[in-house]
Amino acid sequence: MIEKNFDISFIAERALREKQIQQNYRPIIAVHKWFARRPGTLFRGLLLSEFSDSPLRDVFYKSNDFPDLVVADPFMGGGTPLLEANRLGFDVIGFDINPMSYWIVKKEIEDLDLKAYDQAANLLRDELTKDIGPLYRTKCTICGNEKAHVKYFLWVKIIGCQHCGKDINLFPGYLLSSDARHPKNVFVCPSCGQLSETDNRKNPGKCRHCGVSLSLKGPAARNRCRCPHCEKENLFPDASLGPPRHRLFAMEYHCPSCKSGHAGRFFKAPDDQDLGRVAESEVRWAKLQSRFVPDEEIPSGDETNRLHRWGYKRYREMFNARQLLGLELSARIISGIANERVRNALATNLSDLLRYQNMLCRYDTIALKSLDIFSVHGFPVGLIQCESNFLGIMDKGKDVCIGSGGWKNITEKFRKAKSYCDAPFEVMHKGERKVIVPINGEWIGDHRDDGKTVRRRIVKIHCGDAAEVELPESSLDAVLTDPPYYGNVQYAELMDFCYVWLRRLIGDTLEAFRSLSTRNPQELTGNIDMGRGLQHFTEGLSAVFQRMTRALKPGSPLVFTYHHNTIEAYLPVAVAILDAGLVCSTSLPCPAEMGASIHISGTDSSIVDTVFVCRTTGVVSRKTLPRSPDGVASLIRNDLAELRRGNVKPSFGDTRCIAYGHLVRLAIWNLRNAWDKTAGTSNKISAVSNWLHHFGGWPEVQRYLTEPVPSCSPESMFEVGEVTEEYGVEHADISF
Repeated sequence: MIEKNFDISFIAERALREKQIQQNYRPIIAVHKWFARRPGTLFRGLLLSEFSDSPLRDVFYKSNDFPDLVVADPFMGGGTPLLEANRLGFDVIGFDINPMSYWIVKKEIEDLDLKAYDQAANLLRDELTKDIGPLYRTKCTICGNEKAHVKYFLWVKIIGCQHCGKDINLFPGYLLSSDARHPKNVFVCPSCGQLSETDNRKNPGKCRHCGVSLSLKGPAARNRCRCPHCEKENLFPDASLGPPRHRLFAMEYHCPSCKSGHAGRFFKAPDDQDLGRVAESEVRWAKLQSRFVPDEEIPSGDETNRLHRWGYKRYREMFNARQLLGLELSARIISGIANERVRNALATNLSDLLRYQNMLCRYDTIALKSLDIFSVHGFPVGLIQCESNFLGIMDKGKDVCIGSGGWKNITEKFRKAKSYCDAPFEVMHKGERKVIVPINGEWIGDHRDDGKTVRRRIVKIHCGDAAEVELPESSLDAVLTDPPYYGNVQYAELMDFCYVWLRRLIGDTLEAFRSLSTRNPQELTGNIDMGRGLQHFTEGLSAVFQRMTRALKPGSPLVFTYHHNTIEAYLPVAVAILDAGLVCSTSLPCPAEMGASIHISGTDSSIVDTVFVCRTTGVVSRKTLPRSPDGVASLIRNDLAELRRGNVKPSFGDTRCIAYGHLVRLAIWNLRNAWDKTAGTSNKISAVSNWLHHFGGWPEVQRYLTEPVPSCSPESMFEVGEVTEEYGVEHADISF
């Protein structure tokens, strides 16, 4: 059982490493972008802890197989729990209300003929290279090679002065590249637009072309910009002017002819040929009768309203002509592929490619790469945008991609993802050395043909609300899930960006793709624009937990991960568990996010999830049921010690979230016997909140955490004033 067998430090160390570069540990996630994927390591550890008879450390790196057992995930998202269960031989059932989740998980699990895929992917890129390849070439300023590859085109937003009518470049700053990954700092001249390199970033000196002083700071800040022509101040954005206009001002390119003798990157201001290629793209796109580029309007939303403020009304307006041309031609080629699974795989690739091929991508001046549109889990509208090479650039000598965001990048990652399905592995660390450990005998898929026998597994993926499904009673051996976190990322608003394209390409004959949008009133995220609040979240979560509990075999676990910065977001969790007649038998900490993530770094957010393990019947360890805040503080210290043994360095935010998990677990335990699930939702939320308030909550627990740890530690296990002699060993657990 998880409560006895889960090894916090062992899994924490591996989960933390995985989250630093998840694609190297679980290549399957490269099938398509999804948000906040939890580490596969964690769910592998949970499943093995529950169903294996051997210690977790003994079986983690070995092949395991659990046929004829069924695992369900009612909020499958990117599919991590299902993928790990499927790999371990379980039959799996997944649900998600979002059509993109449904599609992505299907493409992750279903078997694919990789030979046929490779042939189609190579043919696609070859045809595109012949057609639009010249649009991504430039002349090297060093050796004169006319066929150097453009890695990134950099564009600045422009507005017409509200007073004199002349164009204003909305530069927030003129630094193009820092000297972190390039020998010198590269600046754009505010006068002539040419590039200059300098050793001193703060005092860059003068432009080597026109002699004007270079500047780190640009004229655009806080939605204001002074016109360089008439000196009048202008405000931006102005939605009434329509989508923003852009001007190409710089490029990073790759010259294979002189790369070996050149230090650093290649930068240039666009010349007449480069600007001519922009014009050529616009002419070609204007003449093309589009069949696959969506014309859908961008609906109002918590995230999409930011796009509206910048004048974007339709999804197609978020792309330039060259990108639209490439995407339309790609879709036409894909639509003609006869093999359905290969066609759908490449359609999925095009959908994933979109996040790099749009005019909201930004250029990282330190890492010198494109940041995809979802790097901050939103729609960030910057003033400098980055257009990646559409085709992708291969270093033939090393057989790796140069730069990011092109077709070759996407298909290479996808190929590795599907190869991992046939030959999964784990990564073992021996000192500073990483060792790939093949797990022979495990595989991911709906069936496998090894040339001798065809083995099949039941894989049922549903696009729908798990609160409305009918599953036979006592048919599930476990439910593992990562549910929505109240008030967090608006996945549907973001995924519509891909969905409107994918829907055009694969057609609306698929039931899941009948709707014009992935948005659904029943989605369990707080959303001001759609009027979804805490009560909606509570009722939706409760309905799903009740359905899943009825389908679980008695005593089987319902396990889920959760963290949030406010205790209020945990109240629905407690209500849902109590409504379902479950008891939280333990709560475990595990790293779940990467601390360096753009949306987390520098904030007070936690990278640690609480894993809630719930059952209808079972046992709870008496030592985990303290009756005072100082007892909770002892449990938290134990958890923090386990995390540190796994080389995790818990932050204040991590400690707080661990405390929330224990407090909610205790609230459930103490409220369970008198719980009335027929009471009004607000009353049930208040009941949990009141219990936490009377217990002392986080403020009281925090007070004890800041006090010195008692010199004698054993009594911290029995801080309720009970003595071990009173109960004896046979009373170490309490049945429920």
